[in-house]
Amino acid sequence: GVWTYGGNAAWYGKLFTYQLVVYHPMTGHIETVVTTDPWAVNLATNGQYAQIIDLADPALKPAGWDTLVKPPLASPTDVVIYESHIRDFSATDPTTPADRRGKYLGFVTPPAGTPSDGLSHLQALAAVGLTHVHLLPAFDFATVDEDASKRVDLGSQFVDLCALNAAVPVATCGAFAGKTILEAIESFPGDSDQPQQIAAWARLYDSFNWGYDPFHYGAPEGSYASTAEGSVKILEFRQMVQGLAAVGLRVVMDVVYNHTNAAGLSDKSVLDKVVPGYYHRLNTSTGAVESSSCCANTATEHVMMGRLMTDTMVRWARDYKVDGFRWDLMGLHMKADILATQAALAALTPGTDGVDGSKLYLYGEGWDMGELGAYQRGVAATQVNMAGTGIGTFNDRIRDGARGGSAFDSAMAIRATQGFLTGAFYDPNEQNLTPTAATNSYNDWIKVSLAGNLGEFRIVQASGGPEAGYNIPYNGARAGYTKLPQESINYVSAHDNQVLFDIVQAKLPTGTSMANRVRAVNVALDLVALGEGIPFFHMGDDVLRSKSMERDSYDSGDWFNRISWSGTGIAGWSGAPNGWKSGLPNASKDGGNWPLVRQLFADATIAPITADITFASGHLKEALAVRKSSRLFRLTTKADVMTRVDFLNFGPAQERGVIVMTITDGTCAGADLDPAWDGVVVIFNADKVAHDETVPGAAGFQLHPVQAGSVDPVVKTASVSAVAGGQTFHVPARTTAVFVQPQGASQGAGLPCNTR
Repeated sequence: GVWTYGGNAAWYGKLFTYQLVVYHPMTGHIETVVTTDPWAVNLATNGQYAQIIDLADPALKPAGWDTLVKPPLASPTDVVIYESHIRDFSATDPTTPADRRGKYLGFVTPPAGTPSDGLSHLQALAAVGLTHVHLLPAFDFATVDEDASKRVDLGSQFVDLCALNAAVPVATCGAFAGKTILEAIESFPGDSDQPQQIAAWARLYDSFNWGYDPFHYGAPEGSYASTAEGSVKILEFRQMVQGLAAVGLRVVMDVVYNHTNAAGLSDKSVLDKVVPGYYHRLNTSTGAVESSSCCANTATEHVMMGRLMTDTMVRWARDYKVDGFRWDLMGLHMKADILATQAALAALTPGTDGVDGSKLYLYGEGWDMGELGAYQRGVAATQVNMAGTGIGTFNDRIRDGARGGSAFDSAMAIRATQGFLTGAFYDPNEQNLTPTAATNSYNDWIKVSLAGNLGEFRIVQASGGPEAGYNIPYNGARAGYTKLPQESINYVSAHDNQVLFDIVQAKLPTGTSMANRVRAVNVALDLVALGEGIPFFHMGDDVLRSKSMERDSYDSGDWFNRISWSGTGIAGWSGAPNGWKSGLPNASKDGGNWPLVRQLFADATIAPITADITFASGHLKEALAVRKSSRLFRLTTKADVMTRVDFLNFGPAQERGVIVMTITDGTCAGADLDPAWDGVVVIFNADKVAHDETVPGAAGFQLHPVQAGSVDPVVKTASVSAVAGGQTFHVPARTTAVFVQPQGASQGAGLPCNTR
């Protein structure tokens, strides 16, 4: 069943397609189809043709590519991830050269130039502990026209949009004649519905899309290159990887093997033309292609689709030196197929492949969903099933416990379901006068998550009595489910759903000051940065990035997805410097939220200024520096987490707005992991008032040196005092304080070990 055809060297660089005669079940007829190669290494503009190319060709390698040395990585639990999008990162950054904005080269310092504000920001984070930049899809995707002459963006004339989209009213086109799309948007007030309307008209014709719509899995996206023609995109992708390594960062690639943009005979269909009905998962009753992902679901359990996933991921690792992968909707793959790819990647060696497969970090969305949900077709790659594999899954327990509610709440629920950091119990807003029973579990979920979300880790629940994480309920599932700390991706914000700043704005009570809102954001980032497991941050959360309350900005253009790295906004652009109040969010997704959004936008006191942004940015740097300062925050084994990590302030009488975590390096724990300190006490105080917490057996603790010299004058007032049998720790409101015990200060064994 395998056909081959050989040619001569003159074929090199040529473009080609396949012509196939196949029976297609969607039409019920024999069809003659033309398609590109599913294994294509490079493509012409818009993926119309595949290209015969050799990735080992020296002409496709930037200087120093073969000898590129990546930043060191001692252990998977050293990984700290910053989720980025290639266009978002630099498209609106005036310090990036104009021809590099929104491109691969936006991550590269120009020759004889200075780093852009965005690249400088990443470099500063890398210096204190950030290790990986996660890039949303950069393989060839279907929904941005790679021919730049056929696109319109914010700088384009509004009449150019009118020429492309007949749905734009004639009167509107006339009103904005002679103006750019940006000028048209900025002519409306910040609470108008018109910016999102203009974005909706432009969405099919602009340069923006998250890219979760695969066309070809093994070739780079052309819209991110200086030109989509030829092989330049291969060179520039490699330059991007090299540029990030130069500032101390490894690269994670977001991969989307669970669906394709299209099936059948459409222009954007490839796999379903080659072997109709084979590469996609079919409904067992109707035979139709499943679409629980959004689009045409693939079937990696079929040998060649599984091989396509493995082959192309090995290509990205070996030939592009990508350092890790994040599977979109990983729960729509079978566990065995994910493990097969993991094994192939792990087999890469520096001597043979130029890559150390043991240093690649893998993770994904382990949701139990769709036609694979509840073991309908076997063992899927879900959160629980991936435990023990070393592959990480996104931990929604800490997200929901910290924020409150869920990622899919209605407008009413967004406001009413407060969480640990947004006021549950201690600071109810106007719609949350009676905290729900679910909030009793928020502290439990967060504590287990801070312990790497280990299923066997035992805490004393809010309801009383010790219990293992896997017996603590979370929305009908287990709260704790991992077997290794590296398997928990701890996060409170990602590209999906409202970003952190926006959700804090929505949930805190009216009248909460801007300063306290920023402090709530900081405590959220601390929960991610200082727990066991893998910290994951969404790009810009540390500069209070807002998407003007957009829930799903995947195709909302540069206006709603912009970011200002300077903290001063973008020169000449209206709105708050972080994007807040840039217009009502997308009507189709967020129209039901408009009354709440209008209420929030009406409060001028909660629009951040540059000082707020600078403060938040400095805070994350300090949190990462604290994490990096001690191996105790980066425990590598289940045994160490089970023994060394513990939580006080527990049971029914606990103060719900406070979590007290201890990590011991005392003699009871075995090996001395930290030569400087015998123990750590971390107190997350999300409450609006200060708290004093006593730790029995504590002696000689002091405020962490990073915090003692903090940019935050409030945390500097955190203090320790001796009491009978221990120490009392004073922590100001909405503050995370980290206390350390210098070696020998305990004059004994240090903090006790966890023996539950």
